[in-house]
Amino acid sequence: MIEVEHLSKIYGSTPAITDVTFNVEPGEILGFLGPNGAGKTTTMRILAGYLPATKGTAKIAGFDVHENSLAVRQRIGYLPETPPLYPDMTVEGFLHFVARIKGVSAGDRNHKVTAAIARCNLEDKRKVLIRKLSKGYRQRVGIAQAIVHDPPAIILDEPTVGLDPRQIIDVRNLIKSLAGTHTIILSTHILPEVSMTCSRVAIINRGKVVATNTPENLMTQLTGGSGYELEIEGEASLAKQVLQNISGVSLVESIPTSGSHHPVSANRAYLRVISQPGSEPGKDIAATIVRAGFALYEMRRVSATLEDVFLQLTTEEKNLESIQDSAPKEGEAA
Repeated sequence: MIEVEHLSKIYGSTPAITDVTFNVEPGEILGFLGPNGAGKTTTMRILAGYLPATKGTAKIAGFDVHENSLAVRQRIGYLPETPPLYPDMTVEGFLHFVARIKGVSAGDRNHKVTAAIARCNLEDKRKVLIRKLSKGYRQRVGIAQAIVHDPPAIILDEPTVGLDPRQIIDVRNLIKSLAGTHTIILSTHILPEVSMTCSRVAIINRGKVVATNTPENLMTQLTGGSGYELEIEGEASLAKQVLQNISGVSLVESIPTSGSHHPVSANRAYLRVISQPGSEPGKDIAATIVRAGFALYEMRRVSATLEDVFLQLTTEEKNLESIQDSAPKEGEAA
């Protein structure tokens, strides 16, 4: 449904994205994940037809986004990070306006608007001015304008930024309900949204896609799927330096005590150590910590998370071509 090949965008001599390649299958939700400034919004704007690429191609439903931009815009719904709303229009009036702009016929317009309102749970807000809505409801209106013409593909750029936890859950459930009948790209830097919403992930860092796979496969292939949590007495930064040199260790990070179950202590440090695939460095970790003069109070096995994968891919310079485009084919187990 969505095919992106060797896409690059250069501003002057500065590349915003370089050789970006990924695809999205029909009915799939792809999480496009990366830190701020990684190139997510640039890529989304190119796909939506609002920004020309310097090199490469992108096709949606078989149409090139540059050569057939009108056909592409008729087949996508786009929600930028700031929804393009008219505050002095009612929800219903605004959606009728968007439907007309999107080419929905007059005879079909009422049905399409009503369907979008129902899909986004806006029935009790249809006559309300948009400026009187909460941010959560305005975000729902933004999604409604993206789907009012029933496009096969939807592009959502940071749809949960600035929402409170309840609003995030509502928007997340709405996005999940659109899967199957729509192909969706969800661009975000919020890790829980990807793990709870998306069937596959493309991670972009410094303008380059560094991995594409299911969250589960990424966690297994990059981290071996497991690691260790340590409670020690001593300086965390020094312990991290010691642990990072152990064979079989791929990532060492501090665990913040605020907001966690770990007690706050001036002398205690909490670390997460992620192992490389196929390695079991547990004994070496314990021995090294003790030998280096740290008191080891607790060490336990833990499962790797998408956050571990994200940190590894966005903090290390390494060749990760082996995990590109290796999502399971149809009919294979994930």
